[in-house]
Amino acid sequence: MQPRNMSMSGVVDLAAVKAAGEAKTKAEQARAEAARTGGVPAPALVTEVTEATFETDVLQRSTEVPVVVHFWTDRADASVQLEDALERLAAEYAGRVVVAKIDVYANQLLVQQFGVQGIPAVFAVLAGQAMPLFQGAAPEDQIREVLDQLIAVAEQRFGIVGVPVEGGAPAVPAEERPPSPQELALTAAHDALDQGDLGGAIQAYRNVLSGDPGNLEAKLGLAQAELLQRVEGADPQALRKAAADRPDDVAAQIAVADLDLVGGHVEDAFGRLVEAVRRSAGADRDAARTRLLELFEVIGPDDPRVTAARSALARVLF
Repeated sequence: MQPRNMSMSGVVDLAAVKAAGEAKTKAEQARAEAARTGGVPAPALVTEVTEATFETDVLQRSTEVPVVVHFWTDRADASVQLEDALERLAAEYAGRVVVAKIDVYANQLLVQQFGVQGIPAVFAVLAGQAMPLFQGAAPEDQIREVLDQLIAVAEQRFGIVGVPVEGGAPAVPAEERPPSPQELALTAAHDALDQGDLGGAIQAYRNVLSGDPGNLEAKLGLAQAELLQRVEGADPQALRKAAADRPDDVAAQIAVADLDLVGGHVEDAFGRLVEAVRRSAGADRDAARTRLLELFEVIGPDDPRVTAARSALARVLF
């Protein structure tokens, strides 16, 4: 199976900018301490993680290095082959990523929390935020492309660069790699979003997409910035009352769906808009469907909640 496009969204909420800032601060502090003491112990590149050790081995480590979470079982050949590939790549990347392997049969709570729908399944955790990478076996060169994108996002968005390990390919310092114009434009867009300049972020992401229409990170950033701009200054109580009083008012339902998504209530937002599509017709139906597709972009196409909502939308449309 080909790996699906990596999603960098996770659950979107208004605390995302704060989380990124805190992660950058922690990463900077860790690097400063390493420089002061002459280095830090090399991390284990592959760790077997359980529900009891997940917080320490995944959540806490994800503030220092991108953690690739592999839900697997030694009962399936595809899982074993993918685990072998991930172990080789972890050694190759020499501390810029680490792998956390989770036995699906022994850790059902984690399987449910991540929404794993099949195995093997691979996620990433950055600064405590989980995001899907791909599902199923894949060639190493394609996995390497995904890891390269993950490492770039970890450094650009969170300041997380990992802990180099001797014996692998050394990481090239960022200052020795002149950024491309597209990378500079994307960094400017991220910075504007982090600073709360939503209008500036929207324009900057559009500038990136004008030169690179397929840039997934820019598409995601644009969708998030537009969502935050729509709810900026809104009166949540008044909007929710209007939606409750007028269930057939599609505009009211759309407004509350935006609020739901910003608050992390993803299924509620999707369910509300699917129901609005079912109850409406003509221009109203098109408006509800279009907004639902826009919210799919915010969360990312690989999220299982998006997959479920697409199926629900298809049922009411056809």
